[in-house]
Amino acid sequence: MPPDEATITFEAHRPRLVRLAYRMLGSMSEAEDIVQDGWLRWRRVDHGRVREPAAFLTRTVTRLCLDAMKSARARREAYVGPWLPEPVLDTVFRPGDDDLRLDELTLTLMLALERLSPLERAAFLLHDVFDVGLDEVAATLRRDAAAVRQLAVRARRHVREARPRYPVGREEGDRIAMAFFAAASSGDLDGLRSMLADAVVLQSDGGGKVTAFRNPIVGLDRVLRLFAGLRRKPATPPAVLIRPAWIDGLPGFVSRERDAVLQTTALDIEGGRIVGIYVTRNPEKLRGIEVMPGMPALP
Repeated sequence: MPPDEATITFEAHRPRLVRLAYRMLGSMSEAEDIVQDGWLRWRRVDHGRVREPAAFLTRTVTRLCLDAMKSARARREAYVGPWLPEPVLDTVFRPGDDDLRLDELTLTLMLALERLSPLERAAFLLHDVFDVGLDEVAATLRRDAAAVRQLAVRARRHVREARPRYPVGREEGDRIAMAFFAAASSGDLDGLRSMLADAVVLQSDGGGKVTAFRNPIVGLDRVLRLFAGLRRKPATPPAVLIRPAWIDGLPGFVSRERDAVLQTTALDIEGGRIVGIYVTRNPEKLRGIEVMPGMPALP
């Protein structure tokens, strides 16, 4: 049976709605749940009275996200160790999709958004990223236009401070990521030293599910001591590179580490040096990656 007009309309907007919800929540699984809730609400409305389905659906999903963020904030406060957005790899998208690469928001910018209030985040994303008019943003957030303008200005200032002045190119990013994996997995401290910035920061998200660092590791010397310590541990199978990948707009890779844990590593690179290392090991955030086509099966 062919889909009805309401279904066709919603499915045409679904990729953009998922993209918005992920940017709001930092979790692809939660984003997909929110959009599904939006679908159920869409089924219940009188479609003949909806003049602009795109505006209606964007408003619905944004408000659902704002409600979800209330409980998400409480979960973040109880989260074990650093929290990182659920990693999304470029390779899960098909050419031509309305996908996350259209936003030009990297993992580092997502973390900057985390420091905003929910309303600031929504105002910035809707107005600056999704090109929603100011009056519609105001209606969505139930605020007047002047208040929304101030929300967007404050958010824009935070994001501007986190945006790299010279984004790394694809070829250079891949080269540095592969060199970093080789040096880190072999214990080549001199090689690591040549790649890392003095103020490099390493964050590791295990969510209390697997071993990870409870606090960020800050500074070149501390990060080098960390990798030196890992190499001194009793002999274990070496880390295995599964594939290079761009993760939330940053170069990196997917690997199986010495403790048999699957992880993603994303690298923030400025001026040819690595200034940020973002490691996601929480298995709940890697479920989608485990089932990617071509991925070696888990033991």
